[in-house]
Amino acid sequence: MAEPIFPYADEQDFADADRGLIATLDSVVVKNDNGDVVWDNDSYTAFLDGQAPETVHPSLWRQSRLAAKAGLFEVVTGIYQVRGLDLSNVSFIEGDTGVIVVDPLLSVETARAALALYRAHRGNRPVTGLMYTHSHADHFGGAKGVTTQDDVDAGRVPVMAPAGFMEHAIAENVFAGTAMARRAGYMYGAALPRGSRGGVGAGLGQTTSTGTVSVIAPTIHITDTGQEVAVDGVRLVFQLAPGTEAPSEMHIQVPQRRALCMAENATHTLHNLLTLRGALVRDPHAWAGYLTEAIELLTADVDVVFASHHWPTWGRDNVVRFLGLQRDLYAYQHDQTVRLLNRGHTGAEIAETFELPPALQNAWHTHGYYGSISHNVKAVYQRYMGWFDGNPARLWQHPPREAALRYVDFMGGPDAVVAKARRSVDDGDLRWAAQVLDHVVFADPAHAEARGLLAEVLERLGFGAENGTWRNFFLSGATELRDGNFGTPTETTSPDMLAELPPRMFLDSLAVRVNGPKAWDLDLALAWDFPDHGTAFRTTLHNGVFTYVRGGHGEVAVTLTVPRRALPYLVIGDLDAAQGAGLRIDGDAKALAKLLDVLDAGDPAFNIVEP
Repeated sequence: MAEPIFPYADEQDFADADRGLIATLDSVVVKNDNGDVVWDNDSYTAFLDGQAPETVHPSLWRQSRLAAKAGLFEVVTGIYQVRGLDLSNVSFIEGDTGVIVVDPLLSVETARAALALYRAHRGNRPVTGLMYTHSHADHFGGAKGVTTQDDVDAGRVPVMAPAGFMEHAIAENVFAGTAMARRAGYMYGAALPRGSRGGVGAGLGQTTSTGTVSVIAPTIHITDTGQEVAVDGVRLVFQLAPGTEAPSEMHIQVPQRRALCMAENATHTLHNLLTLRGALVRDPHAWAGYLTEAIELLTADVDVVFASHHWPTWGRDNVVRFLGLQRDLYAYQHDQTVRLLNRGHTGAEIAETFELPPALQNAWHTHGYYGSISHNVKAVYQRYMGWFDGNPARLWQHPPREAALRYVDFMGGPDAVVAKARRSVDDGDLRWAAQVLDHVVFADPAHAEARGLLAEVLERLGFGAENGTWRNFFLSGATELRDGNFGTPTETTSPDMLAELPPRMFLDSLAVRVNGPKAWDLDLALAWDFPDHGTAFRTTLHNGVFTYVRGGHGEVAVTLTVPRRALPYLVIGDLDAAQGAGLRIDGDAKALAKLLDVLDAGDPAFNIVEP
């Protein structure tokens, strides 16, 4: 496999990242109402300067310096961005009387600070519209930092989002939210100290803010490509792009400003096809197709393309070239992986030898700072072929702990394996050392020498990683081996989101928490009335399976009337608080208690680097 290409002579990104700077903040630190820091960009800019140290890959160091640039920037006349106040950017499109906000960051606090910075230099314009480009929390969580539910309900602020937005925004954070949040702590380096031996950034942005996550439901749903909406005198043209970087996503053309917003489908990095925190595998074939469509439909009269991460690209020829390379990046991964799997190669084998064409390698924005060729290629294989590679010897393998005990025994015991691993480290084979030391730690978690050496190996792998999320994973693993489990430092499932659960999704969220064996002998029937949604369901718990039917017939032990404001408390099993929020129980309350008793809460501190 050829050495990767790093076009260090190309410094256009630095000019583009600085272009249009209007103002920054003396201190890019944001606190909540209690005085707790929820965002600290200064902790990055304090050290991200000059040449890369030996403990950071030079390419990642370069990307982090660019991503840490913070301030209010003019994209074109009438369109502005605040960058560096969260993992994502917030954009402001000025209208006749106010401003339309695009993607209000992850937290209420950071969104409020960004709007204040914009207003300090562009006037105290009212918010006259809000747009979410897609269903990930860092693009809607700050909604209540820029507007209010009252203004939306009164029709003063229309909220636009792609079809399916609420379902996907909630599902990702509720169904597998505990597991994703725990792994996201690794992915974004949430517990790492900021510095050249710790967190330097995640490639897509620096990290996630830790403030209050909110959501306001859309009032205008974008359902078709070519759909147009006029807000505050601004004509907006939409392109739907579902099943790309997010299951619900859209691009926005602003013809009056000759500008195009590509959401998160064309940024200055190779993105994830399967994010390391966990998600459904994304479709690179569709992703490339929507980028082709954007080039054909939306770029004829465009002078700038911008996104909800990183910095814009100016000039029509540059825009088309940038989008074309991004399109080719995702198409090539898809097509070549499928070609090779049809020749009998497994995902791991394809990833080990996969090379991009020189034209793609020569562009900085195709480098794997957030996604990587290695884990993306494996994701494409998984999308088509699943977890099994076809070799029957691998069909029914032992789980990690049991396999580790046997491997270590075969290799002569823990001390012998550690001694051999040291030789591998000395030979520079860090990947193999990590693999065998992982077996020792899983076989004997208290083996101090194995834990220490594995931490050292993971740290060295992190120091050498070009990919920001790989670095964070490696260094987070080393941290937990040395200092213990740090749990889940950040959480994106909020009362706001839980209150927006549609009844079916609320009932689904209960079903995936039923402890099956504990519920085997229960036979329960309950009726649920959701007056704010105008719907009712009959549910049963039988054979450890919780099912529901809309309306439904038959006897029930209890009827529950559940107003919207009681939903967040029922989800977490706080019956007293739910009743305080209006939950009414008619019938045998013990039936509800029996159901709640068999619901398992997720574990936000499950082990990752030890059994």
